[in-house]
Amino acid sequence: QVQLVESGGGLVQPGGSLRLSCAASGSMLSIKSMGWYRQAPGKERELVASIISGGSTNYADAVKGRFTISRDNAKNTVYLQMNSLKPEDTAVYYCNADIMSPNAGVLKYINYWGQGTQVTVSS
Repeated sequence: QVQLVESGGGLVQPGGSLRLSCAASGSMLSIKSMGWYRQAPGKERELVASIISGGSTNYADAVKGRFTISRDNAKNTVYLQMNSLKPEDTAVYYCNADIMSPNAGVLKYINYWGQGTQVTVSS
């Protein structure tokens, strides 16, 4: 069973930094893309940043220049370094990945979600 486990959320003051981590575990053949989404109260879930296996990245306009996504393929882990945090960054952050698992019954990439980690930016 493939699982995504996030860590690193918490409370931080405006202008501060946090680093989120998401580790994929279980029986996996390949991870194509990994990324972070967020959902604020009363709003839809939105893409924050994504990274494919080759290293190409994509960011939401709201976080460009402040957030950096990276991944360690050897550890099946994706990171989100968040700097210059603003109150509007407050949300539950979800890890997302496209993973091919031999236990899925079919050899294709399946989309998985983590359980979410709360990030609160407040003074």
